[in-house]
Amino acid sequence: MTIAITGATGNIGGAVARALAADGVPFRMLVRDPARAPELPGTEVAVASFDDAEACRTALDGVDVLLMVSAAEAQDRLGQHRTFVGAAAAAGVLHVVYTSFAGAAADATFTLGRDHWATEQAIRGTSMAHTFLRDCFYLDFVEDLVGEDGVIRGPAGDGAMAAVARADVARVATAVLRDPSAHLDRTYELTGPVAITLAEAAATVSEVRGRPVRYQPETLEEAYASRAVWNPEPWQADAWVSTYTAIAEGALAHVSGDVERITGRRPMTLREVLEARTR
Repeated sequence: MTIAITGATGNIGGAVARALAADGVPFRMLVRDPARAPELPGTEVAVASFDDAEACRTALDGVDVLLMVSAAEAQDRLGQHRTFVGAAAAAGVLHVVYTSFAGAAADATFTLGRDHWATEQAIRGTSMAHTFLRDCFYLDFVEDLVGEDGVIRGPAGDGAMAAVARADVARVATAVLRDPSAHLDRTYELTGPVAITLAEAAATVSEVRGRPVRYQPETLEEAYASRAVWNPEPWQADAWVSTYTAIAEGALAHVSGDVERITGRRPMTLREVLEARTR
């Protein structure tokens, strides 16, 4: 079985690559910049970007199982994904493991969740088998929501999210790649062990970091206005704001046991993620 991994220079793909290499599992890394590819034993490096169909077909030649880590946020990300999925199918890939989103739907409140849904549909439209890892928002990102003044601002109300650690997503992906036949055509919802509000998240960050952090709810109008200072493109502003409105509606509050069922270990809490970042 030949395994290929995208995103090996990033957080999730990189963690999967290191785990497989540590176990002596050979695989191929697809990267845009070979100079950034991690040096790992038993690995090949192929150069391709998601939007280059010919390069992707060549890079994926002979691959049986593919970990497709979603591309960086961009206005044309869905187009990149569709090109890559088509190239994978043309190259003869048998099974795609795709990092999707827990709220993926055609009408998802979180606007980027719609791209994930469309990507899932593109994969389903091929002859390739699939495993969809529907990740909730990342616990690792919570601290990045805190402004310089120690405030998390957004229209999330008192909604909760069952956010998951990137490390747990990587552990699930690694387990699937080690035994892909056990996960054919399955969809997993990857969450943390508990759903937390942003007020609770702020309190945890405050306690772990030893500085005042709080959550301040905003209206939609206030949310767009407070983010205008960065002059985002409309699609980006919508994605930022809908992160919070998706939490507000409660669509991301469901806690799944899939992480523990697949990996055999309890998913990390926000406190554990924060403490791991300090080491």
